[in-house]
Amino acid sequence: MQYNQVLFKCDPYSELVTDILSALLAEIGFESFVRGDEALEAYIPQPLFNPEKIQEVVSSFPVDAEISYTFHTLEEKNWNEEWEKNYFQPITINDECCIHSSFHQPQGFFRYSIMIDPKMAFGTGHHQTTRLIINEILTMELTRKSVLDMGCGTGVLAILAAMKGAGRVTAIDIEEWAYNNARENIALNGTTSIQLLRGGAERLGQEQFDLIFANINRNILLEDLPQYEAVLKNEGMIIMSGFYLDDLPSIRSKAEELGLTFDHFAEMDHWVAVTFVKK
Repeated sequence: MQYNQVLFKCDPYSELVTDILSALLAEIGFESFVRGDEALEAYIPQPLFNPEKIQEVVSSFPVDAEISYTFHTLEEKNWNEEWEKNYFQPITINDECCIHSSFHQPQGFFRYSIMIDPKMAFGTGHHQTTRLIINEILTMELTRKSVLDMGCGTGVLAILAAMKGAGRVTAIDIEEWAYNNARENIALNGTTSIQLLRGGAERLGQEQFDLIFANINRNILLEDLPQYEAVLKNEGMIIMSGFYLDDLPSIRSKAEELGLTFDHFAEMDHWVAVTFVKK
């Protein structure tokens, strides 16, 4: 498949601006992003490239910034492989967990070594929201716990939970490419006990969970939170991320409306992960 490379020049060129821009572009079909020295590089399958939708993103951008872009169509090649080799470098978290691709073996020993070949799916550990949730998981006792990973992307959170001894892990993503990539990564790590489903909250049945991860955008969290609460056991915990600090009040209000109790939150570069408990 051919891809278009789109270079977005932003003033100011800050992490806040490029993070928000990346999130909005992902909603219109962009699959991967690289923050270069002077511009955000964004990649989209050529058939999905739509200048009108890009202009809507730029025109309605929620932060005060000047954004312009140029683009060109790249020669056809295996861009997944190119991206994995050149952009996805190993990442270590708390000197305890290393996330790496099959192209880059980690140096040293880590208690949890997770192999992720991302195929442009979200969830390599590089993004703040994924790191925030991983930080939480590393502090938790998961032995024999039942875990749900909503919007699992590459499956990295579900894989880590399984490595930490979770009894049952269910991972769900609505995107076909994410579902297929998560299946590959689950096999790569030998965590084949994970149940992987394609879909959204409608795939939730009667099964109850001790712990839920939901790393999704603000609007979906607000819409689907009642369904997450319904499958959370009493004394169970839900950790949500994928939104900014400014969105925390609305997330907290919805959660408390459903009877969930605020426990704590963590912040990284304006991104937030928040934990609630079902009493």
